[in-house]
Amino acid sequence: MDSIKNMRAIGLMSGTSLDGVDIALIETDGVDVYKQGRAYTVPYEDNLRESIRSILGMQPDSQEQAIRIRLIENNLTAFHAMVVNEFMEGETEPVDVIGFHGHTIFHAPEQHYTHQIGDGQMLADLTGIKVVNHFRNADVRAGGQGAPLVPVYHGALCSEMEKPLVVLNIGGVSNLTWIGANGEMLAFDTGPGNAPVNDWVFKHGGMHMDYNGKLAISGKVDVQILNSLMKHKYFGKYPPKSIDRNIFNEKLEHLEGLSLEDGAATATAFSAEAVAYSISFYLPERPKQMIICGGGANNPTMVRFIRQRLPEIEVLTAKEVGWNSDAIEAQAFAYLAVRRLYGMPITFPTTTGVPEPLPGGEINLPNSK
Repeated sequence: MDSIKNMRAIGLMSGTSLDGVDIALIETDGVDVYKQGRAYTVPYEDNLRESIRSILGMQPDSQEQAIRIRLIENNLTAFHAMVVNEFMEGETEPVDVIGFHGHTIFHAPEQHYTHQIGDGQMLADLTGIKVVNHFRNADVRAGGQGAPLVPVYHGALCSEMEKPLVVLNIGGVSNLTWIGANGEMLAFDTGPGNAPVNDWVFKHGGMHMDYNGKLAISGKVDVQILNSLMKHKYFGKYPPKSIDRNIFNEKLEHLEGLSLEDGAATATAFSAEAVAYSISFYLPERPKQMIICGGGANNPTMVRFIRQRLPEIEVLTAKEVGWNSDAIEAQAFAYLAVRRLYGMPITFPTTTGVPEPLPGGEINLPNSK
């Protein structure tokens, strides 16, 4: 292994919410985070967003499907390359590595299968920067859940904070990291995040998301439907566990017939209820504090619903503790890329269920021109 030194790393995240590409720069040695640089989100063009949406849940089971997926993968990679190259125009120093998550179109760890589109070699060639991608594959092949991957980065961010605490990331799917007094971790997907809300308002209101939770706060939660949604078998599984964003789609058909506002309120309450349920039943010790990050932290109605369900826990947003909520996952993949270069593990038995701490990610070197 190379001697450990500080690296400048870019992270790229295309989340299940389908809002766009998050890009962030950090300086790290794969253990400590020394500096958090610029970070922002570049929204997807509508055509690209809808083409990605069209292959969610698809596997390359036929030549036609494989060609379709590959075409969209190339377009997605080219978009990421554009984002990186524009970002680098604002940097005066080189970057050592890019952590490229890609976009998950199918995730079935029980089948030892996960598929994130995004061509690491193509991105390396288009940017001239070393790229690490396919972070989940080794974990899934070894019997792990392949998710969540961010806990080891959460641990680095929270190293000086009072524990036990929970970091809750609300993307399309919600996942939490519980960190104990001695630094021990437990992580898993709690269930739905923004995806049910986004899908509902897109289908019935033509909007990509419930901006600032305005629809949900003006609607009424249908308690009967909420109780039905919570009867999904996923909530009875013990962690570590992870899910595909579409796993609740059949249950969410129960929302049909509600008004746009009531459906948004009930879908938002579903995500909040799943978080509260997970904390009540699956953590070794109840946390004193919860820090919410991800896109859901920008939805005050989502945050309000979670606070109402967990009145005995101090619930803060990432912004309230000085973090850039929208950048956490992108920063995490920059961090994981550096750990991969140094052969450090990124997943653990208590975060993904993998048998032993495991490095992950494939390294792509840019072709010389």
